[in-house]
Amino acid sequence: MYQFFVEDDQIGEDSIQIIGSDVNHIKNVLRMKPGEHVRISNQSGRDFLCSVETLSDDEVTLHIEKKDIPGTELPAKIYLFQGIPKGERMETVIEKTVELGVYEIIPVAMKYCVVKLDEKKAEKKVARWQEIARSAAKQSKRSIIPKIHPLMSFKEAAEYAMQCDRRLVPYENEEGIAATAKAFEGLADVGSISVFIGPEGGFAKEEINALRADSQVISLGKRILRTDTASITMLSMLMMHLEMAQSTTE
Repeated sequence: MYQFFVEDDQIGEDSIQIIGSDVNHIKNVLRMKPGEHVRISNQSGRDFLCSVETLSDDEVTLHIEKKDIPGTELPAKIYLFQGIPKGERMETVIEKTVELGVYEIIPVAMKYCVVKLDEKKAEKKVARWQEIARSAAKQSKRSIIPKIHPLMSFKEAAEYAMQCDRRLVPYENEEGIAATAKAFEGLADVGSISVFIGPEGGFAKEEINALRADSQVISLGKRILRTDTASITMLSMLMMHLEMAQSTTE
């Protein structure tokens, strides 16, 4: 079943109107016909089961068959603070962590980032990254499209992370995987989790020391992971842990 996202004003009492580029995709690429089913989500996280009713060049009308069907979001909101990597690694991080359930992604300019983005380049990158998030959210049937924030400084990011109930920092020089298991205990009971990932050059000494004051610094094992691998690993671990914990309470 295909997935599409709409704004709240496109949702009526018994129908939903699809407009914009999705119309061409539904009509001419997917070649959908009246009666076929689609899944619709809005940014509030509501999910609808719908059937195609009518198709025109400018609009597709859907009939709402079921409202508030089971969603696909994790029980805790995960905020990923990603030190900017070089090349296309950021695109990989966004695509894969959106599939795994991340709630927001915050690109962070850290001391040892290889890539330095000026304001104009950063704006273009963020617009591109948001489209990647949208595409990944549709593919993985997310109930929301995770937000990609404008580039933040390390100080801004650290302050923003303080809103989260739990703050985790994988660090290549941290030892003891047992402490990681302990840090995961009780995560099912929190509403939000921040994850800080360093860039290729790693965290600067002053950055990791600043994070230690309010976060749990953990190890991801004996091997040194690339920055994009570390992000995907953390989201995979959190997804599995949170969903397993949720399944025991349902």
